[in-house]
Amino acid sequence: MKKDQIFEFFRRLAEANPSPETELEYGNVYQLLVAVTLSAQATDVGVNKATRALFAKVKTPQDMLDLGEEGLKEHIKTIGLFNSKAKNVIAMAEILVREHGGEVPADRDLLTALPGVGRKTANVVLNCAFGAETFAVDTHIFRVSNRTGIAKGKTPLAVEKGLEKKVPQPFRVGSHHWMILHGRYVCKARTPECWRCEVVDLCGFKGKILEKGAKPATTPATRGGGARAAKEKKP
Repeated sequence: MKKDQIFEFFRRLAEANPSPETELEYGNVYQLLVAVTLSAQATDVGVNKATRALFAKVKTPQDMLDLGEEGLKEHIKTIGLFNSKAKNVIAMAEILVREHGGEVPADRDLLTALPGVGRKTANVVLNCAFGAETFAVDTHIFRVSNRTGIAKGKTPLAVEKGLEKKVPQPFRVGSHHWMILHGRYVCKARTPECWRCEVVDLCGFKGKILEKGAKPATTPATRGGGARAAKEKKP
């Protein structure tokens, strides 16, 4: 996708949704960090269901320590990998209290040093909480970037680096949200709904489905766009 096409791509998405936000529910930066950590290999809907009652009790890292690992598990047991996530969240809270005065640091290196926090999670927190121009590449963004041709890459990091170079102002802060929402609701993994896509004419995807009900082309991009590769791993 050419420079002017990329600008138009984000201009249209911004026009349709001027103030994009994460669909995770949270009340402060610490709750955001916990929610994003819990969302790995889980849906935002599932995480929100589990954290509503949790966040009514837990607003700080010290609150989390007071709740304890077993108490946390009771709240998040409906989320996949809840045992390991609970262990990480408690260990994270201990470090935040001991080394950061109970505050979430606005620094990627410090964030990724926390248990259970990889580069994607850190980028989401920096973007959503601190307004940083970061590009958190999850399954949806990996797929949309490769399908459209905005930033092709075989790994999430390669796509992230491509987005850093190609996403123009004034769209850099909001681009993460626009792309993830577009991938979640329009440019879906198995059947992209190209017939209702507002940027379909800019997209370089060869397997476009321009009529509702038509059969999708059986290509790697159509069937997930590298979803497995886009799963976050702790560095």
